[in-house]
Amino acid sequence: MKSSGAPPTAPTPPATMTIGELAGRFGLATHVLRHWESAGLLEPARDPHGRRRYDAAHLTRVAVVLRAKAAGLALDDIRELLRAGDPAVRRQRLEAHREELRRRVAEAQACLDLVECALGCAHDDLADCPRFREAVAATAGAEDLPAVTGAERATRWYGP
Repeated sequence: MKSSGAPPTAPTPPATMTIGELAGRFGLATHVLRHWESAGLLEPARDPHGRRRYDAAHLTRVAVVLRAKAAGLALDDIRELLRAGDPAVRRQRLEAHREELRRRVAEAQACLDLVECALGCAHDDLADCPRFREAVAATAGAEDLPAVTGAERATRWYGP
């Protein structure tokens, strides 16, 4: 038997799925999907017995929610983004989130620089190392440790 030469296709999802089937496709517990429904992220149809039924659009919606959560968005923010009919509103919210992510990345980078500095330090006590004290002073968001480093502002060395 010869093949048709057509590329293999992904299996098509059934017309509708139960909550267990949908949750299983993403490795989620069913209570997560129920929570998302109560948060306004999912609106499943109901069969004559009142059981939730999900279709291919719900597969996409769950994937979008999971990616948005991975990007650091809260469920309330995700709901608002999904409901935003105005692209300008959605863009404004995403730009604000992008700036928050950039701030967090900068803090994490400063902390990584500090750890790398400490790893390369040969002093018995890190507090005696001028390079480490300088790295501590450069750590972003360092307002809760007394200014023992000689910096103009208080610093911390343990991260954001």
